Amino acid sequence: MVQFQSSNQSLIDLSQRSLYISALSIAFNPTFWNIVARREYHGKTLTRLFNGNSQRACYALALTIFSLGLFRDFLFERALRHQPPSPALSQPFIPPLAYALIVCGNILVLSSTYALGITGTYLGDYFGILMDEPVTSFPFNVTGAPMYYGSTMSFLGTALLYGRPAGVLLTVEVLLVYWVALSYEE
Repeated sequence: MVQFQSSNQSLIDLSQRSLYISALSIAFNPTFWNIVARREYHGKTLTRLFNGNSQRACYALALTIFSLGLFRDFLFERALRHQPPSPALSQPFIPPLAYALIVCGNILVLSSTYALGITGTYLGDYFGILMDEPVTSFPFNVTGAPMYYGSTMSFLGTALLYGRPAGVLLTVEVLLVYWVALSYEE
């Protein structure tokens, strides 16, 4: 069993297949939606599948992205369960910090979805569904990417709540793939 070691205790169990499956899922989701969105923008692939109805095509992509996100979250949680806990992440201040990250992360995600609507949230601009003007109210007045940063905060909060260093490592991956996704979306 390959492990990162610290003071004779395993921090991350690299022999667990669930860790790699979760990492692949984390990388897959934004890669998938960016490829599909670009194909839609350049070739109207999904719109053609929905007989020219870009609204229905966008909603289908939204459902797909949302479902893939739920599956990714399931795989993340499963990976955490298969990893060793860390005494350093068992300190009394960790649970309140974890819950604060989860709550604040979800506020960013949910409020941005509310501000943008479904088509604004799920790449409607690639389907030609544009908003009348840019959203500059909360949470976009806090950060330009509240969904990505809110999601990252929720992943970190969950990793801390479980007390698993592997979850912190996977959260770093979440942040990195979101940064890459942002570079393609901007």
